[in-house]
Amino acid sequence: MTIDDKTIDKLARLCHLHIDDKDKHALAVELEEIVQFVNNLDDIDVSHVHSTFTTIKGGLTLRSDDVVSNPDFGAKLLANAPKSDDGYFIVPNIL
Repeated sequence: MTIDDKTIDKLARLCHLHIDDKDKHALAVELEEIVQFVNNLDDIDVSHVHSTFTTIKGGLTLRSDDVVSNPDFGAKLLANAPKSDDGYFIVPNIL
């Protein structure tokens, strides 16, 4: 895959970055090297490797899902809020 100025401009626009014209060539060369390195992964023979679903030996350890009721949890939480009213957080309008 060749990376040209058009591709760099598109990536810059998507990332909301400003890239100087003098830096575009160096960036294109670096990105081409990265893409080539990733393309090397296609050459690896993994036909003998079995699929795995977890890297944890013995599977996932599960915990019990117990419901714990704490009536004053909400009050403690709202006590740390800068503003609250009637059990709700008050946040600034954004529109």
